[in-house]
Amino acid sequence: MASHPPIHPHGVVRGLDKIHSSEQLDGRFGRLFRTLQPAQFTDDDLAALAQAMVAPADTPTPEDQIDDEENTGTAADPGISAGYTYLGQFIDHDLTFDPASSLQKQNDPDALVDFRTPRFDLDNLYGRGPDDQPYLYAADGVRVLLGRQLTGNPHDPKTRDVQRNAPDTGPKRALIGDPRNDENVIVSQLQATFLRFHNRVADVLNAASASDFPTVQRLVRWHYQWVVVNDFLPTILGAQEAGEVFPHLAKQTSILEDPPRLRFFHWKREPFMPVEFSVAAYRFGHSMVRPIYRLNTTLATRQDIFSADPNTSLTGFREFPSIWAIDWQLFFRFTANPPATGPNRLQPAYKPDTSLVNPLGILPPSIAVNPSSLALRNLLRGRSMGLPSGQAVARKIGVAVVPDEKLRVGKATKADNDNNPKLVQLSSRFRDNAPLWYYILAEAQQAFAQNDTPIRLRGVGARIVGEVFAGLLVGDQHSYFNQDPTWKPLDQFTQDGKFGIAQLIAQAQQA
Repeated sequence: MASHPPIHPHGVVRGLDKIHSSEQLDGRFGRLFRTLQPAQFTDDDLAALAQAMVAPADTPTPEDQIDDEENTGTAADPGISAGYTYLGQFIDHDLTFDPASSLQKQNDPDALVDFRTPRFDLDNLYGRGPDDQPYLYAADGVRVLLGRQLTGNPHDPKTRDVQRNAPDTGPKRALIGDPRNDENVIVSQLQATFLRFHNRVADVLNAASASDFPTVQRLVRWHYQWVVVNDFLPTILGAQEAGEVFPHLAKQTSILEDPPRLRFFHWKREPFMPVEFSVAAYRFGHSMVRPIYRLNTTLATRQDIFSADPNTSLTGFREFPSIWAIDWQLFFRFTANPPATGPNRLQPAYKPDTSLVNPLGILPPSIAVNPSSLALRNLLRGRSMGLPSGQAVARKIGVAVVPDEKLRVGKATKADNDNNPKLVQLSSRFRDNAPLWYYILAEAQQAFAQNDTPIRLRGVGARIVGEVFAGLLVGDQHSYFNQDPTWKPLDQFTQDGKFGIAQLIAQAQQA
């Protein structure tokens, strides 16, 4: 089998192709486990695994039935709702924002030095700020500008799109801090929601006293960081795994009393982006993508994540139909008992298992080419980055290694789980040598017992994601971890003492 050409376009940040193994050398990216040897695979090995990970095309399950691939759960443990897939994408774009000008790209093509460290600072929202990108901001230099009004969400008649340009011909691209947040309809509307939350904070502060942009921006960032730590991570990792890194969550204390536990993420001067996180662990969300979504209850049909017809496809980088306002109650849990079936149902994410929905096997050219399979792209990139095997990392961090006979490839459903092929059946080179991205998904899949079993990251995946999130917040001198470690969200923004993504959206809808 011929070697695949280099992976280019979507999602590649400069500097990711040259990762130093020595902790004495600085770079935008680095390694958590510098001494572990790269796992070795052939092109045929990875192609066979990628093919097995992409599910066959299915007939969509009717909305009055539960889909076996959904990450549903019980009343006590409701699983992961669909919106967290795209909140995770939004977070990823914040952490990997590349602000360099085209001139700097020419002068510093490798981007190994002089780049700011990744932070939870919403650069994907604010761009370079009102002084450098005034077209993103209102005349007062405090509030942000929004786009056209959208319809279809009965709970939010003021839904807005992001700003877009208006060329004579061609697609209307978003005018936002990071163009990647226009790559699909869901993440672009999440971007608009965060922009509205900024304006809501500005309104609240201005009602008390004259607000200024740095003050509003800081408060928005801290509420966002709170959501990441107190909502997103416990949802993705589970309370126990999240509490291993953030003990204050389990103890109901503050980070001042119980700071994060960092066992493996260490840096010389400033935190870097670990390649084990960016190329493997944080790609868990690819397995959670649904093939179709209902955006709101006024639409007669659900929309495809990819389709040749722009009137049914959620692909972005364009102005989508104005009746596609997202009803976030179909994506996040706003009430304790949301509808489980029918057009008003809360759509769960698909399970984080070793299966990707069929459309991700052939990505649209606007997103990726050569190869167009998302699974193969992830596996090839992991090899090119010299990632160690999942088993090697498990031994390094001291968690139980999943034995080969339990490493299978396919859906975590009653019909499929026990009949999925074993990884070693695809190639003998996979014996005690699983690609790290695949291993993290297979590790999560070990929790499957029946169709309503919630599946979350565990072991290797949970430790990498948890520690990287903690390290980036600890290393950011402007995070609330360092500026005000006993800080809490504004009382008027909380609901029953809680503040998560649902409460953030509820506040944004008042702007």
